[in-house]
Amino acid sequence: MATLKYSRQRESIKEFLMSRKDHPTADTIYDNIRMVYPNVSLGTIYRNLTLLENIGEICRITVENGADRFDSNVEPHHHFICRQCHCVIDLEMENIDYVKEAASKNFDGVIERYVTNFYGLCKDCAKSMKSA
Repeated sequence: MATLKYSRQRESIKEFLMSRKDHPTADTIYDNIRMVYPNVSLGTIYRNLTLLENIGEICRITVENGADRFDSNVEPHHHFICRQCHCVIDLEMENIDYVKEAASKNFDGVIERYVTNFYGLCKDCAKSMKSA
Protein backbone atom coordinates (compact mmCIF):
# COMPACT_ATOMS: atom_id res chain seq x y z
CA MET A 1 0.00 0.00 0.00
CA ALA A 2 1.25 3.47 -0.87
CA THR A 3 2.23 5.84 1.91
CA LEU A 4 -0.71 7.95 3.00
CA LYS A 5 -0.18 11.69 2.60
CA TYR A 6 -0.40 13.55 5.92
CA SER A 7 -3.63 15.49 6.47
CA ARG A 8 -4.18 17.89 9.37
CA GLN A 9 -7.93 17.39 9.06
CA ARG A 10 -7.61 13.58 9.16
CA GLU A 11 -5.32 13.82 12.20
CA SER A 12 -7.86 16.13 13.87
CA ILE A 13 -10.61 13.58 13.24
CA LYS A 14 -8.49 10.82 14.82
CA GLU A 15 -7.61 13.01 17.81
CA PHE A 16 -11.26 13.97 18.29
CA LEU A 17 -12.36 10.33 18.20
CA MET A 18 -9.62 9.31 20.65
CA SER A 19 -10.89 11.95 23.09
CA ARG A 20 -14.42 10.52 23.06
CA LYS A 21 -16.05 7.42 24.49
CA ASP A 22 -19.57 8.13 23.19
CA HIS A 23 -19.09 6.93 19.59
CA PRO A 24 -20.00 10.17 17.77
CA THR A 25 -21.78 10.43 14.42
CA ALA A 26 -20.17 11.99 11.33
CA ASP A 27 -22.31 15.10 11.91
CA THR A 28 -20.99 15.46 15.47
CA ILE A 29 -17.43 15.02 14.23
CA TYR A 30 -18.07 17.57 11.48
CA ASP A 31 -19.49 20.14 13.92
CA ASN A 32 -16.44 19.81 16.16
CA ILE A 33 -13.79 19.75 13.43
CA ARG A 34 -15.37 22.89 11.89
CA MET A 35 -14.43 24.76 15.08
CA VAL A 36 -10.77 24.23 14.14
CA TYR A 37 -11.13 24.12 10.33
CA PRO A 38 -14.12 26.33 9.47
CA ASN A 39 -13.89 25.56 5.73
CA VAL A 40 -13.92 21.77 6.06
CA SER A 41 -16.79 20.12 4.23
CA LEU A 42 -19.00 17.29 5.43
CA GLY A 43 -17.83 15.37 2.36
CA THR A 44 -14.22 15.67 3.54
CA ILE A 45 -15.24 14.32 6.94
CA TYR A 46 -17.02 11.33 5.36
CA ARG A 47 -14.10 10.59 2.99
CA ASN A 48 -11.61 10.69 5.85
CA LEU A 49 -13.79 8.53 8.10
CA THR A 50 -14.07 5.94 5.32
CA LEU A 51 -10.32 6.06 4.71
CA LEU A 52 -9.53 5.72 8.43
CA GLU A 53 -11.92 2.77 8.63
CA ASN A 54 -10.40 1.12 5.54
CA ILE A 55 -6.86 1.34 6.95
CA GLY A 56 -8.01 -0.01 10.32
CA GLU A 57 -7.47 3.09 12.44
CA ILE A 58 -11.13 3.48 13.46
CA CYS A 59 -14.27 1.33 13.53
CA ARG A 60 -17.66 2.16 12.06
CA ILE A 61 -20.65 1.01 14.09
CA THR A 62 -23.80 0.65 12.03
CA VAL A 63 -26.88 1.62 14.01
CA GLU A 64 -30.20 0.35 12.67
CA ASN A 65 -32.56 3.29 12.05
CA GLY A 66 -29.86 5.72 13.17
CA ALA A 67 -26.67 7.34 11.95
CA ASP A 68 -23.45 5.33 11.86
CA ARG A 69 -21.18 5.91 14.84
CA PHE A 70 -17.39 5.91 14.95
CA ASP A 71 -14.97 4.45 17.48
CA SER A 72 -11.21 4.97 17.79
CA ASN A 73 -10.91 1.74 19.79
CA VAL A 74 -10.05 -0.90 17.20
CA GLU A 75 -9.32 -3.60 19.78
CA PRO A 76 -11.92 -6.37 19.94
CA HIS A 77 -14.78 -5.24 22.17
CA HIS A 78 -18.56 -5.28 22.19
CA HIS A 79 -21.26 -2.62 22.11
CA PHE A 80 -24.73 -2.02 23.46
CA ILE A 81 -26.99 -0.02 21.11
CA CYS A 82 -30.13 1.60 22.49
CA ARG A 83 -33.12 0.98 20.23
CA GLN A 84 -34.72 4.26 21.32
CA CYS A 85 -32.02 6.98 21.49
CA HIS A 86 -29.45 5.04 19.40
CA CYS A 87 -26.62 5.69 21.87
CA VAL A 88 -23.71 3.25 21.62
CA ILE A 89 -22.01 2.09 24.81
CA ASP A 90 -18.88 -0.05 25.18
CA LEU A 91 -19.63 -3.22 27.15
CA GLU A 92 -17.11 -4.42 29.69
CA MET A 93 -17.48 -8.19 29.66
CA GLU A 94 -15.62 -11.46 29.76
CA ASN A 95 -14.01 -12.82 26.62
CA ILE A 96 -16.48 -14.60 24.33
CA ASP A 97 -14.04 -15.86 21.68
CA TYR A 98 -15.67 -19.28 22.04
CA VAL A 99 -18.35 -17.85 19.70
CA LYS A 100 -15.77 -17.63 16.91
CA GLU A 101 -14.60 -21.18 17.65
CA ALA A 102 -18.19 -22.48 17.67
CA ALA A 103 -18.93 -20.74 14.35
CA SER A 104 -15.75 -22.21 12.82
CA LYS A 105 -16.68 -25.82 13.61
CA ASN A 106 -19.11 -26.19 10.69
CA PHE A 107 -17.55 -23.62 8.38
CA ASP A 108 -14.89 -24.45 5.79
CA GLY A 109 -13.54 -20.91 5.47
CA VAL A 110 -11.46 -18.87 7.89
CA ILE A 111 -13.24 -16.58 10.33
CA GLU A 112 -10.83 -13.75 11.08
CA ARG A 113 -12.92 -11.62 13.40
CA TYR A 114 -16.47 -11.06 14.60
CA VAL A 115 -18.61 -8.22 15.88
CA THR A 116 -21.20 -8.62 18.60
CA ASN A 117 -23.76 -5.94 19.38
CA PHE A 118 -26.40 -6.07 22.07
CA TYR A 119 -29.68 -4.16 21.71
CA GLY A 120 -32.28 -2.86 24.13
CA LEU A 121 -32.89 0.28 26.17
CA CYS A 122 -30.10 2.27 27.80
CA LYS A 123 -30.44 3.23 31.44
CA ASP A 124 -31.90 6.68 30.67
CA CYS A 125 -34.43 5.40 28.13
CA ALA A 126 -35.48 2.53 30.40
CA LYS A 127 -35.99 5.02 33.25
CA SER A 128 -38.10 7.33 31.07
CA MET A 129 -40.23 4.37 29.90
CA LYS A 130 -40.97 3.43 33.53
CA SER A 131 -41.93 6.99 34.49
CA ALA A 132 -44.17 7.51 31.43
